Amino acid sequence: MPLEVDVLTLFPPMVEGPLAESIPARIQEHGIATVRVHDLRHWGLGRHRTVDDYTYGGGAGMVLRVDVVAAALAELRRPDTTVVLLDPGGEVFCQPIAHELAQASHLVFLCPRYEGVDERVRAMCDRELSIGDYVLTGGELAALVVIDAVIRLLPGAIDEASTAEESFSGGLLEYPQYTRPPEFGGVGVPPVLVSGHHEQVRRWRLRESLRRTLERRPDLLAGRPLSGEEERLLAEVRAESRPRDA
Repeated sequence: MPLEVDVLTLFPPMVEGPLAESIPARIQEHGIATVRVHDLRHWGLGRHRTVDDYTYGGGAGMVLRVDVVAAALAELRRPDTTVVLLDPGGEVFCQPIAHELAQASHLVFLCPRYEGVDERVRAMCDRELSIGDYVLTGGELAALVVIDAVIRLLPGAIDEASTAEESFSGGLLEYPQYTRPPEFGGVGVPPVLVSGHHEQVRRWRLRESLRRTLERRPDLLAGRPLSGEEERLLAEVRAESRPRDA
């Protein structure tokens, strides 16, 4: 069964456009995932389809009404649904969460605008996610990031080897990649990669993955269980990075 995704937003074109291109489009064309985008104003109130109101207690900005969101979720939610609220205060999205969501059968993404949502909306959601410590004008861009990261993990979406070896798949950043020409600007391709020795290539890639992670994201190594081989290679990398005595 394909993964079904429903997106609730006040600006459907912001979501529909990117999902109609490249790999997300192909995933939908092949029936691996189905993404439907809904205008929240469909459940808006009155002649003007109102979806927000001023916040109690005063303050700048408007807040999405709880009754509007409740009506939308009542129509879309099923027993197997996971409702995701995109919110700056949510759990920070990462690759393991993408894998978790890829196991779901139905996801509903709620994209807030303005000053966010009525606090009572949170109780209607199963998960709150943030894509980083910054604030966007709305949840649409965050939803696109999460959807793209999730649907590319679905069986048949892309080459399985691509998702198995890329950054974060094993808790490390991906190793450096090279293609033609073999030399450019005085910089050549590492000889091991053209040696034809598969075991040496594998070891080099693991070593460089550890090096890149240590240099750029040492936090990923903190608390990560290392195999005996990884410990030895990481020790070599650390030794190489130490300044030598004059």
